[in-house]
Amino acid sequence: MGWMSWERYTCTTNCSGHGDGRCINEELIKAMADLLVADGWRDAGYSQVSIDDCWAMPQRDEQGRQVPDPHRFPSGMAALGKYIHDRSLTFGHYTDIGSKTCGGLVGMKGHFDTDAETFASWGVDYLKVDGCYEALPDMARDYPAFGAALNKTGRPIIYSCSWPAYMHHHCEGEDGCMPALIEHCNLWRNWADVSDSWQSVSSIMNFWNRRNSTDEMVSSAGPGHWNDPDMLMIGNFGLSETQEQSQFAIWAILAAPLFMSNDLRSIPASSRDILLNREIIAVNQDVLGKQGYCAHGCDSKLRVWVRELQGGDAAVVLQNSGNFGDGADITVDVAHLPWFSHSHFTARDLYAHNDLGQFPGSLTLYVHVSSVKMLRLSPSELNVLV
Repeated sequence: MGWMSWERYTCTTNCSGHGDGRCINEELIKAMADLLVADGWRDAGYSQVSIDDCWAMPQRDEQGRQVPDPHRFPSGMAALGKYIHDRSLTFGHYTDIGSKTCGGLVGMKGHFDTDAETFASWGVDYLKVDGCYEALPDMARDYPAFGAALNKTGRPIIYSCSWPAYMHHHCEGEDGCMPALIEHCNLWRNWADVSDSWQSVSSIMNFWNRRNSTDEMVSSAGPGHWNDPDMLMIGNFGLSETQEQSQFAIWAILAAPLFMSNDLRSIPASSRDILLNREIIAVNQDVLGKQGYCAHGCDSKLRVWVRELQGGDAAVVLQNSGNFGDGADITVDVAHLPWFSHSHFTARDLYAHNDLGQFPGSLTLYVHVSSVKMLRLSPSELNVLV
């Protein structure tokens, strides 16, 4: 969980034209680190600050090392890492497995050991490794090789691989890519970049619209190795409030990393409330670590998403992904929850923060278009029905 620069600030490097701190420089990163602490984000779990692409110079230095732009990062990356660590946050960074980054700057090809040592010396805790300017057949060799180089540094660095996002099969099927991801990477992107639109967020949901816990993608996720559907667009410009609620709820069901890419200096109060919903964060961070899936209505606009939680509880999202009309009833049934120990359950609405009562095997709620209801269900003995 944390904050990442990419979607909101992309590759903006002309800081002279953005005096209010809207370019990729240490001023922006320090500002976001300070706000994560001051405004309660860190206490809710958002403990990482991540620089994405466009931080580096176009060439390496005389020792063959990557170099941050001295005008935009005058203190250097080690000092910036210390600034972040001094606030009890972790330091996320970016590079590319190929000869260049997606922004056309220095890539790692041919420099794996040197670059791993450089990032470790800066105090980096998390490294996103993109796949631009890399031949697809080389990825199966180079991503594991760089992971080995990171391990040799002796510094624990979370390794985020973009490998499957570049493969036409997304690492599904018989090529053996998914087992290699689980072995060599801590998390990985499988699908296209998210952008600040409901169309983009919906396309990602549709890709992850898996039908059972044995699906190859669903079963590949667990503690230490996660699917990453990309950043949260909550607090930006393209989603309505209910669409923001929908993204946060589905990302929680998917056990996804929660990386905001927004401006914490001006985030709307409604978006802040969504992102700081402790009950939904608890679902996302559930220690059982099981990824959820679509259990009913998966080919329609009215979907039931479920996730098994520690202790036998269930997280449920009733999603109306339609965009026409007012809304519709959606029903969750214990038949959608194969791990449940009883046919009855109690239900809590995680956005309304209300206990709904006890139910005899099913619960039907009205859900408006482009909206969700998110519930936590606990199996229970029959008591008083509502």
